[in-house]
Amino acid sequence: MAVIPMWQCDRDGSMFADKKAAEEHDRMLELAECLTGFLQNHLTLEDDAAEGIGLLLARNKELLAKALKGKPDVLLESQPEAEEA
Repeated sequence: MAVIPMWQCDRDGSMFADKKAAEEHDRMLELAECLTGFLQNHLTLEDDAAEGIGLLLARNKELLAKALKGKPDVLLESQPEAEEA
């Protein structure tokens, strides 16, 4: 029987077979949490809405970075990704 190392993300309990992927996922969730707090400090939003927007922005940080660097059209070209289970 083989032993397979697994990494679990403390924030949401997601399991990963790759440490790098687990750390990347954790950083994305940390960014989403900070974005959620930022949104709630500046806008009147329901908790679920703020969290959803924070996750959306964190998952698409590279796309947003391109848009903020002068290529806003990339936001119109992007397609929604299927939700991960």
